[in-house]
Amino acid sequence: MTPTQGHVIPLLELAHALVDRGFTVTFVNSEFNHSRVLAAMTDDTTRNGGLLGRIRLVEVPDGMEPGEDRNNLIRLTVLMAEHMAPRVEDLITRSHAGMDGPITCMVADYNLGAWALDVARRTRIKSAAIFPASAAVLASLLSIPKLIQDNIIDSKDGSALTQGTFKLSPDMPIMHTAHLAWNCIGNHQGQEGLFRNVVGSVHAVEKCDFVLCNSFLGAEEATFAQFPKVIPIGPLLTGERRGKAVGHFWRPEDDACISWLDAQPARSVVYVAFGSFTMFDTRQFQELALGLELCGRPFLWVVRPDLVHGDAHDYPQGFLDRVGASGRGMLVAWSPQHQVLAHPAVACFVSHCGWNSTMEGVRNGVPFLAWPYFADQFVNQLYICDVWKVGLRAQADESGVITKEHIASRVEELMTGASMRDRVEAMKKVALESLKEGGSSQDNFDMFVQAMKA
Repeated sequence: MTPTQGHVIPLLELAHALVDRGFTVTFVNSEFNHSRVLAAMTDDTTRNGGLLGRIRLVEVPDGMEPGEDRNNLIRLTVLMAEHMAPRVEDLITRSHAGMDGPITCMVADYNLGAWALDVARRTRIKSAAIFPASAAVLASLLSIPKLIQDNIIDSKDGSALTQGTFKLSPDMPIMHTAHLAWNCIGNHQGQEGLFRNVVGSVHAVEKCDFVLCNSFLGAEEATFAQFPKVIPIGPLLTGERRGKAVGHFWRPEDDACISWLDAQPARSVVYVAFGSFTMFDTRQFQELALGLELCGRPFLWVVRPDLVHGDAHDYPQGFLDRVGASGRGMLVAWSPQHQVLAHPAVACFVSHCGWNSTMEGVRNGVPFLAWPYFADQFVNQLYICDVWKVGLRAQADESGVITKEHIASRVEELMTGASMRDRVEAMKKVALESLKEGGSSQDNFDMFVQAMKA
């Protein structure tokens, strides 16, 4: 069960991995996201056991009206608890009276809040929470009682009482009070309700059987040492299952962009993608376009239909003509990101620093221009730039704009920086080793599977 695309993708990959181990999986999604996942599937996805033969997809209402803004995550989170919980509980109860076999365990997205794990407890089935972002962000959530005790955050709404930095342990990364995930969502309307939900999740997770994380030991060793209940099973290999549902909300334009990459020299292309939530105003959108043009490198840019406020893609005058005439740039509405990042033509990744994108970039050895938008992405930027040192920050000027000159300059640094390339290649090796037989993540997943089957 999971609420948004950045969560659907790793949870669906986990579902496929469980099917590989002999489980029968029912994947519960909101009606809204369920329809988007189905609409984005290619014909191959539902053939030859691609989906229908592997995973049962179930939809339940999230409580929002069809035309409501589901980017309002605070309202969405509150309504899901009210409307989804009774339907999921009924689904589990009916499974025990049905012919297809009872549901015996639940793996719930941590970010759904306490209600999902409470349902598991009431129906007396095994439970696991899966956190689809970094262990450091999860650690900050689990440390809320201590942050309140140390007068770092307010006990009522979680707002920062001081502006500054702190560490959850001496060896963990420095964190900034302004970047606590629950304070980086929306415009703070309904903040108290959101924070109550976050605190409820902390208490619920204390009672569940497992807390899994889509990360790997080599990426966050200090955090896993400090929070031993959190078990790394990643990086989940999102996007690698060709012909199977992977959780996209938009239909990937596979053939066009991969064919275009095939025609580019090795390590020559700038890949630009900002996930499913990032939105720009027109000025920043135009600066990005001009920066990509100014850098003089081939670029593949994912321009979602709703990337710009107001949904109008107001490109700089003549930009599309110039890009089209030179053949140097390609624009798509969505892409098969793992295939793109794994392509030998890709040299760097201009990214919003979503955790899925971060893990996909790392496991393919691609350095980053780190450009976060909200929530956990600021902590991920810190990992990329300061801890792992596999990317550079995109920094705004005094007016709050990341200029075309800055973009072009940073891209050039990434394209020519051999030491950064060496570091990200070394990290790629560690990530992939963790997934091999005898690797830390593989061993952890084996242990989890055996416990859930027992």
